[in-house]
Amino acid sequence: MKNEKFDKCIKMMRQLVSDIQGAPLPSEDLEPELYRIWFEHVQRAGIECLEYLDENFPLERDDIDNTLNKFLK
Repeated sequence: MKNEKFDKCIKMMRQLVSDIQGAPLPSEDLEPELYRIWFEHVQRAGIECLEYLDENFPLERDDIDNTLNKFLK
């Protein structure tokens, strides 16, 4: 069961990274609509990844505090 969760998580993360890497380059030729479509797609993928992580790999309160403290040092 646990391996299935990791496999799905890894697949979702790879897709998210792939989507981000496929970002259209800003230029005068880029239609704002194309960028908006890409941005919404990546936002949706990111939200799905975070929701899946929260649901299947929740951080304990102490883990969150320790992580934040590391960033704030």
